[in-house]
Amino acid sequence: MASRYLNRRITRNDNKLYRQALEDRNVKFIRQFRTPNLAYPDADQMRGLQKVGHIWTLGDRYYKLAHQHYGESQYWWVIAWFNKKPTEAHLSLGDVVYVPLPLSRILNLLKV
Repeated sequence: MASRYLNRRITRNDNKLYRQALEDRNVKFIRQFRTPNLAYPDADQMRGLQKVGHIWTLGDRYYKLAHQHYGESQYWWVIAWFNKKPTEAHLSLGDVVYVPLPLSRILNLLKV
């Protein structure tokens, strides 16, 4: 099982916005994972993918689709990223959501 944190850079956050919270906890800085910039597949990469369409209905969740198609719900973010809809709140009933397959190819494209 691949972790999405495996290749993530860690940064030191000592931003002055957090100064009071850091002082209250007697901490000098916080170590945080950097947010990766995930490039969307180009046309050549898209040709090598299969896409399964799913019509969004009441009760649907990304994690449920990930479990159904990938066997692991932790890859919900792949479906959200692929559809450029970061949360379920960005979807409406009747929207078509595409599940990219195979997962291994997507993760390889993302270098995750």
